Order: sequence, then structure tokens, then C-alpha cells
Amino acid sequence: MTWQKRIFDLGFAICLTVILGPVLIGLLIWLWRVQGGPLFYISERMRAPGHPFGLLKLRTMTVAKHDAGVSGGHKRARITPAGRWLRARRLDELPQLWNILKGDLSFVGPRPPLREYVEKCPALYTQVLKNRPGVTGLASLVYCKHEHRLLARCRTAGETDRVYTNACIPRKARLDLIYQRHSNLCFDVLLIIATIRQVFWR
Repeated sequence: MTWQKRIFDLGFAICLTVILGPVLIGLLIWLWRVQGGPLFYISERMRAPGHPFGLLKLRTMTVAKHDAGVSGGHKRARITPAGRWLRARRLDELPQLWNILKGDLSFVGPRPPLREYVEKCPALYTQVLKNRPGVTGLASLVYCKHEHRLLARCRTAGETDRVYTNACIPRKARLDLIYQRHSNLCFDVLLIIATIRQVFWR
């Protein structure tokens, strides 16, 4: 990550924290009233091979002791009504401003993978994670809807894992590597604007 990108991330994250802080507080109060605690969900993700961190989100699913893997159709029943509303607007990702301030994430980059997939595809993720993971990115914008449709059809954890490993990871990695070759602040700003438009259009 260049120092210019880090300064942009810090400045933008501080501005959004000031502007959206009251929104987050309001969401936390609402979530406590409609679904109780815990309010946050922390998922182990990888910033780079061998460098895990806790990705912070608002909790959108019922608590399960041994939750693992990506979310496919087999987890649909666990999504709460409030969680479904938050996910549709990506508001569950607001707490990731804290991850950006800490330096775990950038605003734009590949989505941070789970440890199990980094260990399955170490050579691929060594390349992809040369860029710091991001809240949004080229792969998130281009492939997100198709990935959701593929995984929504999966009925078991094993099926979800196979589809994600064989179909989603290679395609997202190609897009992440295209972003890597053309990465600059102007491109980042365009991707952020495209993400905001996508959320409001939805």
C-alpha cells in the first residue's frame, strides 16, 4: 500500500466516522431492541498469508457455535429480518471503518478471505493479497450478484465450499489481479462511487 492510499483511507475513514457515527449508534440501539445481543460479529480474515485479523460487522444471523465457511443457501434460515435489511444496504459493514483506521483494510481492494481458502490456494492468495484487502473492489462490484446467485442455490456446507472454491475464487481473483495492475487513487475513487451508486440503486 502506498502512503498516498493510506492517507486517503485514514482521511476518508475519519470523515465517515464523524458523519455516520450517529447512524451506527442508532442502528446499534435498534438492533438491541429487535434482536438482542451480541450486536457485533467478528470473523477471522486474512490480510496476507499468515496475517489474520478480526473483521468487524453488525450481526445479521442467529448465533451458531461452530459457524464456518462462506454463507450459502444452507445458512439462509439463520439470517434475521433485521439482518436481511442491513445486508441489502451493506449497513452491516459500517463497523469496518474501525478495521480501516487500524490498517487491516483499505476502502478498495480484494475482499479479505477466510483462512481456510488462503490455506487451500496459497499461491493464488499470495498474489491477490499483495494489495491490502478492501471493503469494496472491482471483484465485489462485478461478481457479487453472480456469486450470490451461485451460493444461494447451495443446500449444504460441502456444496457451498465446492462452488465457492471452484467457481468463485478463480473468477474473483482474475478481477482482483486486473485491479492490482491498474491500481491508483483515481481508480479507487471511481470504484467507491460505483459502490455507493450500486447500494442506492438497489
